[in-house]
Amino acid sequence: MAKKPKPEILVYTKYFYPAYKAGGPVRTLLNMVEQLHEWYSFKIVTSDRDYGDTCTFQSIQPDQWMKKEKYSVLYLSPGQRNITRFRQIPGEASHDVVYLNSFFCFRFSILPLVLIRFRKVPQKPVILAPRGEFSEGALKLKWLKKRAYIAFAKATGLYKNVIWQASSEYEERDIRKWFGDSAVVHIAPDLTPANAGSVNQELYQNRRKKEKDFLKIIFLSRISPMKNLDGALRILEKVKGRVEMNIYGPVTDETYWAKCREIIARMPDNVKVTYKGSVPHEEVPKVMAEHDLFFFPTHGENFGHVIHEALSVGTPVLISDQTPWRNLEERQAGWDLSLSNEEKIINVVEFCCSMPSQEFFKYNKGAYSFLASSVKSTGAIEANRKIFKEAYQLLGDNGGHKK
Repeated sequence: MAKKPKPEILVYTKYFYPAYKAGGPVRTLLNMVEQLHEWYSFKIVTSDRDYGDTCTFQSIQPDQWMKKEKYSVLYLSPGQRNITRFRQIPGEASHDVVYLNSFFCFRFSILPLVLIRFRKVPQKPVILAPRGEFSEGALKLKWLKKRAYIAFAKATGLYKNVIWQASSEYEERDIRKWFGDSAVVHIAPDLTPANAGSVNQELYQNRRKKEKDFLKIIFLSRISPMKNLDGALRILEKVKGRVEMNIYGPVTDETYWAKCREIIARMPDNVKVTYKGSVPHEEVPKVMAEHDLFFFPTHGENFGHVIHEALSVGTPVLISDQTPWRNLEERQAGWDLSLSNEEKIINVVEFCCSMPSQEFFKYNKGAYSFLASSVKSTGAIEANRKIFKEAYQLLGDNGGHKK
């Protein structure tokens, strides 16, 4: 008996592996493809370079389809990212469902959707994952332009019949705030690496032991207003204990980074801050394990892979309450606090700084245990599969051809 062909998913995303500077959305999509390829065939259209880079990836052949073990991928050079080329792609990549990995990205989300809606390419069901773009913090950045586009999209019905993917109930709420209760929204948590458990367990068992009256902090993310590095630095200005903070991540906003450097320059003698540059995502758990605390007062995350990676090696986190990671203090895994409560955040840093290794270990253990229990209870793979099942069913209900 012939093996039934897999449903084919055509994915548009601005950045994809080996990119890493664009952060969580790249890892989320790669994890999804690697863990769902048994059931679905993925064809990915993306850029030929990483966030902010001017050169193409050395390991790829731009502007031609490349067959990988678990997916096919087309890395487009800047000259090929035009409407003519995007009209050709659906014809050369047979597919049943279109998957968009952003809401606001023009070339890799808006343009493909417009071509579908105006019947310039084959009509297929569309799944859209906004990746936290509707969070309050994200919408504050370039808010006028973003809200104008949302108003246009709603007025024209551009997103009618789109299946929305939310990574948490908080993101579902954000989507419905703008597109109403009639929007079809499925909650499917972001997938994490399938093979990370044993590696992270070893890192946890051999992780750094905290010193009394000293705190080694890590901030790891893109250097951009959304991630609120300046907020973290302003907190450290007011801390009395002896603290060292290492900053990792690509600078994606030079003006903002200059502002952060000004704060670093006036730090008191008890606080040492060092910028370490970017780190490839496969090295993130190791770097996290070399620090006592992950300090990440972000303005908003739909998931927060860096939070997951910190917890996975037993590094407690001090984060804002604008992520899905909640009630951390109850499990001694860290703290999720309102950014308006500056005094509380300062007190937590001081509290962590003062603790000796033996006492602080309960937070190392709490972080590691919290993540282990969370991962076991998510059912994330089946939740992600359900979205594609619904889209594929929609294809059949509308008279589309199933293979």
